[in-house]
Amino acid sequence: MINSLSGRLLVLTTVFVMLAEVLIFVPSIARFREDYMLNRLERAQIASLTLLADDMIDVELEAELLRNAEVFNIVLRRDEVRQLVLSSPMPQVISGTVDLRDSAAAVLIRDAMRRLLKPENEVIRVIGAPVRDAGILIEVTMETAPMRAAMIDYGLRILLLSAVISVFTAFLLFIAMRIFLVKPIKGVVEDMQRYSAAPEDARRIIIPSAGVTELREAEEALKSLQTQLTGALRQKERLAQLGAAVSKISHDLRNILTSAQLFTDRIEMSEDPVVARMAPKLVGSITRAVHLCESTLAFGRAEEPGPTLTVVRLADIVEEVLEGERLASGDCALELINDVPPDLHIRADPEQMYRVIGNLVRNARQAITSAQSVGEIVINATEDAHEWVITFRDTGPGLPPKAQEHLFAPFQGSVRKGGSGLGLAISAELVRGHGGDIRLSKTGSEGSEFTISLPKGDGTI
Repeated sequence: MINSLSGRLLVLTTVFVMLAEVLIFVPSIARFREDYMLNRLERAQIASLTLLADDMIDVELEAELLRNAEVFNIVLRRDEVRQLVLSSPMPQVISGTVDLRDSAAAVLIRDAMRRLLKPENEVIRVIGAPVRDAGILIEVTMETAPMRAAMIDYGLRILLLSAVISVFTAFLLFIAMRIFLVKPIKGVVEDMQRYSAAPEDARRIIIPSAGVTELREAEEALKSLQTQLTGALRQKERLAQLGAAVSKISHDLRNILTSAQLFTDRIEMSEDPVVARMAPKLVGSITRAVHLCESTLAFGRAEEPGPTLTVVRLADIVEEVLEGERLASGDCALELINDVPPDLHIRADPEQMYRVIGNLVRNARQAITSAQSVGEIVINATEDAHEWVITFRDTGPGLPPKAQEHLFAPFQGSVRKGGSGLGLAISAELVRGHGGDIRLSKTGSEGSEFTISLPKGDGTI
């Protein structure tokens, strides 16, 4: 109970209300002491009227008037004449004087606290102004013990009332806290627990419903977090299923491609010049497919092995990719230009670079052919002392904003309708495996441009 939010609020509210009442108690007890002495002055003034009506009163009546007023002596000053109106024997000498005619609040509070802390009975002189201006001043002598007892009784009643008010207020706040805050928070906790049991189930994502602004913001933030987490878990599950499927497919495909490679070896012996020219390209493609399936099967998952770096002429790889894309473009008015310097050599894995360049060119070619427009794709490359830079420019329709947000993320950055988005993701992974970087330099209605940067490192060519 105490460790709960509402329980601690109950305790804190009680403490704070009591603290506020204590701060109110100090001036209240000072005010009570002042009213007590003013009341005695007023009684003494009423008792003195008896003497004004009759100059001679008997001793018993005088003693009764003083007892009713709870004072020992009454001095009244009228018309600049100071007169002892009523008097009786005092049990002890006067120990102090209190002038109520012009007392500051701080002085009243100080004297009240001193009186509470001083249990000894004393006789004091109290001076004040008569009621309704019935004279210049009135002065009485009185004991402090009855006044202190009345102050203590008043203080205890204030403290008791304060305790009742604080407990009642804290209880009301406790109920309000339970209804308006604790209950909604428990609802959020239950939603979190229910979601944690099956985070991949989108039906368990919280639906914000709180009326409290801060709690509603927390629910909105939790909903966003759960939505992103569910999407990520679904994507990972999809990737895991894809890895298992690729492993199974690659096992059977390797056997099929091995047979196809045997057939292409026989095709190379053909005397037909066209067949002889195309056979090496077919052999190279099948060899790459077999190598990819074997490496994927060896890893047992859809993860790329590290690159095997060697010095290769970039123009040859680019030309080989473009020849295949020219055949795939068919009758489309598409011009593929290899603008890579013939003498430019890079340090890279030739198979992986072939896949990177092939993915980028294929995406550009499919975008242009799907738009059924005339276009061109240009590949060029430069180098400096630190890196090689390969640029891919096309005159396609450009990338949509949604594709740009997750361009290199699998299943999210597809550049065309119906695509999986794996091509650019694989290309980015392969380039990063070389220690390089791939980025979209620009895109728009006039076309797109991709740039690949490959570091030279410490070695030289």
